[in-house]
Amino acid sequence: MTNHWTDIKNADLVLIMGGNAAEAHPCGFKWVTEAKAHNNAKLIVVDPRFTRSASVADLYAPIRTGTDIAFLGGLIYYLIENDKYQHEYVRNYTDVSFIVREGYDFEAGFFSGYDEAKRGYPDKSGWGYEIGEDGYAVVDPTLSHPRCVFNLLKKHYSRYTPDMVSSICGTPKAQMLQVWDTIAETSAPGKVMTIMYALGWTQHSTGSQMIRTGAMLQLLLGNMGMPGGGMNALRGHSNIQGLTDLGLLSNLLPGYLTLPSDAEQDYAAYIAKRASKPLRPGQLSYWQNYEKFHVSLMKAWYGKNVSAENNWGYDWLPKLDAPAPGYDVLKVFDMMYQGQVNGYFCQGFNPIASFPNKAKVGAALAKLKYLVIMDPLATETSEFWRNVDEFNAVDTASIQTEVFRLPTSCFAEEDGSLVNSGRWLQWHWKGAEPPGQARTDIAIMSGLYHRLRTMYAQDGGKFPDPILNLDWPYLQPDEPSPEEVAKEYSGKALTDLNDPATGALLVKGGEQLAGFAQLRADGSTASGCWLFCGSWTQQGNQMARRDNADPYGIGQTLGWAWSWPANRRILYNRASADVSGKPWEGLKKPLVFWNGKSWTGADVPDFKADSPPDAGMNPFIMNPEGVARFFAVDKMAEGPFPEHYEPFETPIGRNPLHPDDPRVTSNPAARVFKGDMELFGTAEEFPYAATTYRLTEHFHFWTKHCRLNAIVQPEQFVEISEVLAKELGIGVGDRVKVSSNRGYIKAVAVVTKRLKPLTVDGKTVHQVGIPLHWGFSGLTRNGYLTNTLTPFVGDANTQTPEFKSFLVNVEKA
Repeated sequence: MTNHWTDIKNADLVLIMGGNAAEAHPCGFKWVTEAKAHNNAKLIVVDPRFTRSASVADLYAPIRTGTDIAFLGGLIYYLIENDKYQHEYVRNYTDVSFIVREGYDFEAGFFSGYDEAKRGYPDKSGWGYEIGEDGYAVVDPTLSHPRCVFNLLKKHYSRYTPDMVSSICGTPKAQMLQVWDTIAETSAPGKVMTIMYALGWTQHSTGSQMIRTGAMLQLLLGNMGMPGGGMNALRGHSNIQGLTDLGLLSNLLPGYLTLPSDAEQDYAAYIAKRASKPLRPGQLSYWQNYEKFHVSLMKAWYGKNVSAENNWGYDWLPKLDAPAPGYDVLKVFDMMYQGQVNGYFCQGFNPIASFPNKAKVGAALAKLKYLVIMDPLATETSEFWRNVDEFNAVDTASIQTEVFRLPTSCFAEEDGSLVNSGRWLQWHWKGAEPPGQARTDIAIMSGLYHRLRTMYAQDGGKFPDPILNLDWPYLQPDEPSPEEVAKEYSGKALTDLNDPATGALLVKGGEQLAGFAQLRADGSTASGCWLFCGSWTQQGNQMARRDNADPYGIGQTLGWAWSWPANRRILYNRASADVSGKPWEGLKKPLVFWNGKSWTGADVPDFKADSPPDAGMNPFIMNPEGVARFFAVDKMAEGPFPEHYEPFETPIGRNPLHPDDPRVTSNPAARVFKGDMELFGTAEEFPYAATTYRLTEHFHFWTKHCRLNAIVQPEQFVEISEVLAKELGIGVGDRVKVSSNRGYIKAVAVVTKRLKPLTVDGKTVHQVGIPLHWGFSGLTRNGYLTNTLTPFVGDANTQTPEFKSFLVNVEKA
């Protein structure tokens, strides 16, 4: 979330696309109603279903699931062609003037460098800026060069005409143009739109590119870094944000630092590759500080056992196999399915219900030697071996997996912090003791660590160093306190820190750091996550603050909790002022500005505080070019510009942009495991486009165990349109069988006006909505696992499964 929940009230226009905030985030949706009531904001909803968010929208447009890039790409071209973009913002704060290398090309659905055998782009040499003899990127401020980003952007989306987009998305052209015209109004410097999205964008084989297209739209309109603007990802629950912040993805270290690959055995080269140098004169590239963040992390982990002499323990870090992106959930479960995994720790989630193709996931679990479940509840995964009639029909005799259940406390039974969608770290206090033998995750993991360490010390092993050298300085080694862990993440000085310019003492050795600007690369500081540095200072626990004062009347409340980074509430906020440092003309609520001596305002400036506007520094300091990117250089798997590719199960059987080449029907860079391609269904056998979603009354798979929730939503259902119900002879309340090429579920039919057939590529396409909360455990009526139906394929960048677009058949049960 570039902004935060409260800031939504400052928007002039709210676009909800790829989510359903009124139902999935009902508390946060308050700020949409605030914007409508007090800022006269308009609300636009674009969704396959007429949701409760759509019911209070000023404009609603239906869309075929999986086609959001086409909708947004067409809008981008529409804004350029009709001169409805924020000229000054785009010219000064984005890469439109940068010249792209001659090796770049796009033709017939493929970007330059594609290797069909490898299903990807091993050669991305053309995906970059032209670099001059001075080492800086070559730019053309006139935007006349044919290879400048602006002209390549315009050319790329020139194919996305209103007629083509309407044909791909199924959105009636008149409704689509009305939405586009309304969005175009926010290209005025003083008008701001915010985009709210969730898993409706993330969970596609092109999900990352959907989100990129939304960000490109916001840049074109000048809405990024603005109060009431930005790209706002609505997290499914509190610590999803904290999970990624702390590096719990398989290819990341805390603070979005990256693990090295097998080829990166040299420490200096590893740092040099990531500590990017500026591409413009006078620009600050904040990743130049990468080594400070990395060394401070290693000191937090290994203490006195690492130094410059052993490259700060670099050899102890695991190295990723090339060219695999990491051991994501699809990769791990495919390895498990192939019999390559002996044991699996499942901590706080429910993979047989949460991951695609339940049949494959169940078969994979059955090949383990042991499965450890750490969870407050008895989940379907912990009982995957049960034969529960046709809800979970398995051959129990063939399962040799030994299942261990370790009951954990839940968040309300422990102290600690949660990180919400808006990047706020908020401390919470224990409300009750956990029941029975339940223990905290910290206690369980500490016990495992000590036992493993003892075994390595006594028996040796192939590579015991990372375990034996780990620093464990906690007062209660068997169960470190949340306060100690929080302080470690924030960071402290290991020796006295002096100001390099004046020599004055900044921080005494042993004291907590004030922020990540104090981190050093010489081993004198330790921080478990540089982004969280400053969340616990010498002044105490900043996450526990509850001062809701709002002196600027803009909703920033800088004294409430603490936001990463540096307690900044709106990222890229320097862009909320023009090149001279003044708030954009017409902006109702200024955010930060130059007062003649420093940057100041209602937020912590996302900029070097004493850098004057004419010093040559640009607002997007996390990029070496200092500006935001329309052209993603080599950072994306599928190409520098988002391109529409069909879901892997498409109801129309081709990509209307590239109708004659089946290789680019779906994402040509998405990874598909052996045997899974054959399990994709076709429209001939499974004619209806399906999507999954959540309900207000249930929270994932937890609330099936709560009697009140089981009462308000007791039974599994699917939504079908009145037109489709009539065609199939299905009435309200009939039981239906919904099948994909991987299995079937049975549920009650909800026949509704919320879904309507769409005309797509000259064909009628029906969509089916399927909630995901049911299973064979809990107090609700037993139901089928929805992910019995979904395909085993993910986004090419994040590997997030394609839960939101797949094919089914529907018939009476």
